[in-house]
Amino acid sequence: MLDELLELILSDAVDHMERSMQYLGKELRAVRAGRATPAMLQNVRVECYGSISPLNQLSSINAPQPDLLVVSPWDKSSINAIEKAIQSANLGLNPSNDGVIIRVPVPPLTEERRRELCKRVRQLGERSKIAIRNIRRSTKDDLKTTQEEEHLSEDMRYLAEERLQKETDRFVSAIDDFLRQKEAEIMEV
Repeated sequence: MLDELLELILSDAVDHMERSMQYLGKELRAVRAGRATPAMLQNVRVECYGSISPLNQLSSINAPQPDLLVVSPWDKSSINAIEKAIQSANLGLNPSNDGVIIRVPVPPLTEERRRELCKRVRQLGERSKIAIRNIRRSTKDDLKTTQEEEHLSEDMRYLAEERLQKETDRFVSAIDDFLRQKEAEIMEV
């Protein structure tokens, strides 16, 4: 049985790890895999009105077809800035506007582009694993400090560290599963 303070520290660490997983999921949804989705443009930032804003705050984004995105700016005067931002976002997309909406045709992925996307997915996954390990390291430090300050037994701290390692392994395994799934989705023709 663990001390309440150690339980709280472990619970906090698991919460942080879950947030890292949620962030990874959000990032992976933005990586293109086969069909057009509005999430592909979630990281596009537009310089408009003297500041930089996310695209989804300046327009609505729809995917009426699997190979087309339609961006409808709320203010038609920002249409050129939005088009420029999509082009410079390094997504391999070439938008065109008709003065009212922006059509973004999504070309089929080439083998080379699929491999680049898989590499990017692996980088995102590795960053998440590093974040999980950093959480583990700081939590271990917190466990040790708490054990010393509260005069708890070393066995209790080792038990808490063991549970922390199991949680870390569980999250790293889940990240690997996410990555395998996303890579398979990208490589699917």
